[in-house]
Amino acid sequence: MDFELDDTQRAIQDTARAFARERVAPAAAENDRLRRFPADLIRGLGELGLLAVNVPAAYGGSEAGAVAYALAIMEIAAADCATAVTMAVTNMVGELVARFGTEEQKRRHLPRLAAAEVLAGAFALSEPQAGSDAAAMRTRAVRRGDRWVIDGAKQWITSGDVAGVLVVWARTGPADGGGGGVTAFLVEQGTPGLQVGRHEDKLGIRASSTVALSFDGCEVPDSARLGEVGQGLRVAFAALDGGRIGIASQATGTIRAALDASVRYARDRQAFGVPIAEHQAVAFMLADMAVEHDTARLLALRAAALKEAGRPFTREASMAKLWASEAAQRAVGRAVQIHGGVGYTEDFPVARYFRDARVQTIYEGTSEIQRLVIARELLKDGASRG
Repeated sequence: MDFELDDTQRAIQDTARAFARERVAPAAAENDRLRRFPADLIRGLGELGLLAVNVPAAYGGSEAGAVAYALAIMEIAAADCATAVTMAVTNMVGELVARFGTEEQKRRHLPRLAAAEVLAGAFALSEPQAGSDAAAMRTRAVRRGDRWVIDGAKQWITSGDVAGVLVVWARTGPADGGGGGVTAFLVEQGTPGLQVGRHEDKLGIRASSTVALSFDGCEVPDSARLGEVGQGLRVAFAALDGGRIGIASQATGTIRAALDASVRYARDRQAFGVPIAEHQAVAFMLADMAVEHDTARLLALRAAALKEAGRPFTREASMAKLWASEAAQRAVGRAVQIHGGVGYTEDFPVARYFRDARVQTIYEGTSEIQRLVIARELLKDGASRG
């Protein structure tokens, strides 16, 4: 078991860390306050190869692997979760096209996604009545000759208004109880019949746009179909497994940001004549945050390493996402507590960390869904993998 990063992984981590410190962190508070999408930062990530970390170099990607991707997300998220989630979804869309797309689709979409030429990618799966239960979707696509006509609505779509290309799932046949009857399509922004709805007024990650989408007679050619007809949920679940590594990594970055801010404040803030870090109650909180950070990081990197090796990683990705996202809730709560009254104001970044972290137990599958996945995998395997 090797815990050392290779040269490529270290280079990606260092590149992401430098960009996060020099460009992302200084703009994070104002972008959050103004609810301003950081288009300049996303283009900067594209210039550095961080929007297609695990996409083949032949299509403009960095081809650095899943571990390097997880490390990059941790660095960007430690500076700003809103920028990190835009980066994560764009990477996820790129990986989907690389895995399931035709040669024509790869050549058309991947270089533009990698370079932020189309700014971002979007993942349009959720609907008002179909969140955790993706098979309950009502959006439909009807085939007419060599074209498909999509009608329906999607909700909570990250980057749905700015993405140049969206992966859209629609029902193309009757539900069969096994995930059939759903197909994935690549829909480009500006396609007639695709309309962007209202922007969600969110608690956190406010510099990441989240919108509703409607499809009213939205026509796409059959060449826009991603994967086989009726196999759309297979495409979605493959994306979600990898996406959970991304959210685990994002949460790990959040924990580190909360811990670093708390250590700085606890060293500087005096109470009863000494820095508050010398009081056991505060010291113990810092220690717990450090342990939970390292645990989250190791779980995320284990899942990423399994994915990179081509081994099963569904259970490990859910474990990483479950632990890291819930540990992040504890970490940001402790960070606010350590900061006391000022932690409850926007004058210190821990208030933003507190707001941003809350969604991590919800999107890409709630904590409850992760527990179901883990239990299902345990029962299927009959034993834990040691």
